[in-house]
Amino acid sequence: MATVETITVGEDEAGMRLDRWFKAHYPGLSFVALQKLTRTGQVRLDGKRCDTSSRIEPGNVVRVPPLATDAKNVPQREEKAEPLEGDAKFLKSIVLYEDDDVMVLNKPAGLSVQGGSGVHRHVDAMLQSLVDKRGQVPRLVHRLDKDTAGCLVIAKRRLIAAGLAASFRSRHAKKTYWALVAGVPHPKQGKISTWLAKDEEKDGEKMRIARHGEEGASHALTHYSVVDNAGQTLAWLSLKPVTGRTHQLRAHTAHIGHPIVGDPKYFDKRDWELPGGMQNKLHLLARRIILPHPNGKGIIDVTAPLPPHMKQSWNLLGFDAASYDPDLDDED
Repeated sequence: MATVETITVGEDEAGMRLDRWFKAHYPGLSFVALQKLTRTGQVRLDGKRCDTSSRIEPGNVVRVPPLATDAKNVPQREEKAEPLEGDAKFLKSIVLYEDDDVMVLNKPAGLSVQGGSGVHRHVDAMLQSLVDKRGQVPRLVHRLDKDTAGCLVIAKRRLIAAGLAASFRSRHAKKTYWALVAGVPHPKQGKISTWLAKDEEKDGEKMRIARHGEEGASHALTHYSVVDNAGQTLAWLSLKPVTGRTHQLRAHTAHIGHPIVGDPKYFDKRDWELPGGMQNKLHLLARRIILPHPNGKGIIDVTAPLPPHMKQSWNLLGFDAASYDPDLDDED
């Protein structure tokens, strides 16, 4: 018979969202079911009501109510991926920045950051190949969508991961993305401020614009500017997310009527044809990351190049990536 459990958060779980913690410990528990448990107060953090987006810290105590016996079971279609020979060499080949504490990878488009249904190869599993002499495995501190290319920050040790995660939570980490979108936004500089909520679909999660106060909705804020455009057909945007919601940039650009080219989930333009010579892949790049070094060693400032499919599109449209000063890119 299932009983109430009380679990103490470990040192290596610092800064995790509660929903991600449950995903790690109870992978068979759906997000919708977890929302219901938190809403009714059956899940508690240090004896207090909490939300699925609550952040946990070492020493916190999570109250877990009686759950179905399969809540701890990983669905059979999800197989844990193990590092393969060549993973370490591959990861080293895509390093943009590295020191004793931190790596920044140039994640290729199409490579998943973490596992999931039908995902057999992903960065998180590959990192196992870089375990050090003390048994420390490099850790993810943030995420990129599978089809988004660019800067992905990795901590080499648990304590470094906690420091980097704090930078992301406190918004001291400044991120700049480049995107190619349909049409040209007006005005050419502005901000997109909405509430976003998650919908579970057959092909995975999708974010939708929600109302303030709606259950499960979180505020999302993005600054954008048009760098260049090809007539009124396409525009190169610089995007700076202030918050870090799932699919935020993809949902926000679609919301203002200028979805990202090649986006299978959010591109909703009817009778729109992909210009000849362009690949139908997501044109979104995590271009630049700036954040304080977790050991107080100054500032980490890394820029990723355009991935091959975006470089091809930039060449076709006559956009010059080299002419856009990255310092200007990050001015407020």
